Amino acid sequence: MVLEEKWPVLGRHDRAAEWLRIWVDLGRAPRTVDAYARGLAEYLEVCERDGIDPIAANKANVAVFVRELSSRPNRRGANVVALDSGAGLSNATIQQRLVAVRLFYDFLIEEGLRESNPVGCGKYTPGRRFGGQQRGLVPRLSKLPWIPDEQQWMSVLEVARGEGIRNRVMLALAYDAALRREELCSLRTDDLDPAHRTLRVRAETTKNHRLERVVPYSAATGALISSYLVHRATISRARGLLFLSESRRNHAQPLSLWTWSKVVRQLGLEAGVPQFSTHTTRHLCLTDRARMGWELHTIATFAGHRSTESSLAYIHLSGRDLVAKLASGMDHIHAWRVQMLTGTAAQASR
Repeated sequence: MVLEEKWPVLGRHDRAAEWLRIWVDLGRAPRTVDAYARGLAEYLEVCERDGIDPIAANKANVAVFVRELSSRPNRRGANVVALDSGAGLSNATIQQRLVAVRLFYDFLIEEGLRESNPVGCGKYTPGRRFGGQQRGLVPRLSKLPWIPDEQQWMSVLEVARGEGIRNRVMLALAYDAALRREELCSLRTDDLDPAHRTLRVRAETTKNHRLERVVPYSAATGALISSYLVHRATISRARGLLFLSESRRNHAQPLSLWTWSKVVRQLGLEAGVPQFSTHTTRHLCLTDRARMGWELHTIATFAGHRSTESSLAYIHLSGRDLVAKLASGMDHIHAWRVQMLTGTAAQASR
């Protein structure tokens, strides 16, 4: 009912509402269901506008939806549009919308209402070597994550020094343990193991809701945690979520994801690094692990990636550091060659 109130178009399509209720009943994360509902609702609105029955729609109708996503103006302005085009949603957002449409048509096929999926992503086509997958309607772009350079990172840390103990602990843990925003804000007091300086990231708080992991943190972060626990006891002595709100309105209540996002956003703005986000510390930590020579599988386990392909980005990103080393080495080789040539020329003049 909440989804249908948010997107009334879902209430006008019984099969769409039924499909979403199945995901809710299966216990999918609310944000996942919400993303599916948004994507499907936007598709159904385009179908209604063009007088198309979504159950009987074909690939051409889905292509119209893709064009709509690719060309619509973004409500947040030109700074967040796709590929610096000045219009349209980002490639990742378009992919997310299409996932909802594809899964909806998979459901219709299972129910015997269709024979094929007009989105088509993930179907194996006969006659291809090794049974290669059919290409999706929209190419998936893989961009390297942004990380701050040393000067930008120091600027952020300088601003962070003026923050309270809770925010400093959260920033330290976000980097030290490469935690996602939800993983960080969902930490409980019993997830910490100070004796071994490790923390448990519960499966239900992870992105895939499957892979629980135990990750270490440094002695410096451990000292901050000890100080914070003393401070936390002045707010609440109850066991439960580790990080609590200290505002008057929500005093001692769990700290929300949005509050932490606002804190990090403000840190970035004050430091003059507007690109800094709650995910930046994770990107930086994993890149640093790659710089340290960690094996790909180890990075994937530490990060909680289901596939090592997700970890490859950080290997590639750390490879940028080789450019400076290569340039330095080439400078040395160039100087050596010049010296050799100069020496040869000097001998020839004798």
